[in-house]
Amino acid sequence: MEQHYKLHRVRELADNDEDFIAALAAAFLEEVPVDAERLKKAVAETDYYNTYQAAHKMKPTIDLFELGVLQDLIVVQDWGKFEKAGEDVSSQLELVLTAVENATAELKNDFNL
Repeated sequence: MEQHYKLHRVRELADNDEDFIAALAAAFLEEVPVDAERLKKAVAETDYYNTYQAAHKMKPTIDLFELGVLQDLIVVQDWGKFEKAGEDVSSQLELVLTAVENATAELKNDFNL
């Protein structure tokens, strides 16, 4: 439990309400993997707008669950926001996608979702 994510800030936000914590975990599972796929596709297609939108949407949740890749996600977000054509963000993207994948699997297991 909590190898690929941390619940410290989630518990703080939820005031240790276990039902609310479970609801936040479910929301993570519903939203973040979909956004991660959108992000992956947008970067692959050099779609700056959707890269920025997807990364920006993911930021608060990635931060709340402390996946440890917030700075990498910001690099990818800024690549889209500032249309940094000459920059390669594939390594940062891969770190973010792997973190999301690991946290998703662990949250599903830990919360029986």
